[in-house]
Amino acid sequence: MHVPFFELRDFPEGLEASIQEKVAFTLAEKRFVLGPAVTAFEEEFAQYQNVPHVVGVGNGYDALVLSLKALGIGEGDKVLLPGNTYIATINAVQQVGATPVLVEPDPETYNLTAAGIAKAITPDVKAILPVHLYGQACDMEAIMEVANQAGLLVVEDCAQAHGAYVGGQKVGTFGHANAFSFYPTKNLGAYGDAGGVTTQSEEVADSLRKYRNYGQSERYYYDVVGVNSRLDSLQAAILSVKLKHLHALNLERQRLAKIYLQELQGVGDLVLPATQAGCGHVYHLFVVRTSRRDALQQHLQAKEITTLIHYPVPAHLQPSYAHLNLKAGDLPITKELANTSLSLPLFPGMTEQEQSLVIKAVKQFFA
Repeated sequence: MHVPFFELRDFPEGLEASIQEKVAFTLAEKRFVLGPAVTAFEEEFAQYQNVPHVVGVGNGYDALVLSLKALGIGEGDKVLLPGNTYIATINAVQQVGATPVLVEPDPETYNLTAAGIAKAITPDVKAILPVHLYGQACDMEAIMEVANQAGLLVVEDCAQAHGAYVGGQKVGTFGHANAFSFYPTKNLGAYGDAGGVTTQSEEVADSLRKYRNYGQSERYYYDVVGVNSRLDSLQAAILSVKLKHLHALNLERQRLAKIYLQELQGVGDLVLPATQAGCGHVYHLFVVRTSRRDALQQHLQAKEITTLIHYPVPAHLQPSYAHLNLKAGDLPITKELANTSLSLPLFPGMTEQEQSLVIKAVKQFFA
């Protein structure tokens, strides 16, 4: 029996039929670019996040770039971000002309910490870009305290943490502008590329709305030189349907994660995901660590169980970032995570039989 790493399934039951109905309605409306479906989703997601402004954009990468741009971050500025993030986070900083400064993550939560950030602040640092990695929320209260003391801007990368809380507050509500990806595999996923930005600032939201649409303030009038990064109406319609089920989808991820945590506790040298006190985890990914990572992955593949490595080569060792002049020994925690991390299958709709096969195979490997 093949166990996929991720698969879009009809969970909760009836979700696919609801999506098809909404897509048919949107097709009949024939308003495909910045139409009513986009406005509706922006308003619904703003209400869900409890923020005044949401601006839909073309994808999660653009959400990062436009967030940084709207906050005035650019040439000569440095931005602190984790060394173990996905390449898009780092690329976005460079896209606006700023310099990424890679900071070591916490070895247990894999996220940036306030203490680590504080040590990395220099006079030319203008912003902090914490990433809620794998669905584990960063300690945003502590990070914002450091940021406010230093007068720094904050952009949260929420691509993997839709619906995660810090205390009683959702991620994506702490920073000055906060980026979401709605890629199909995300906790809140579209059926193609899509992204969004949340902000408390009307000025930032106004800047984002102009910049995503060529810089247009009204039809054929352009205040700035912008880009084309508009959330597609069909994707917005799909997101509106799935948003109603996000809580249930996250609960299912947490239920599956709890089973893994119980069944794999004490197995071999596996290091299981840790949830920081006061910071929620919505398990976009279930990442374990072991010194025998490659052998475990091969063993599971032989059993037709698909796993992935997030991420096998850290950014500072990629050829594209040689100009940062960082060597393998400069970020030892980041490198260790890259060498030992393995993501196990976990997705809403995963069956009990599928998860049991994964657990049995992992235990067999370490027996």
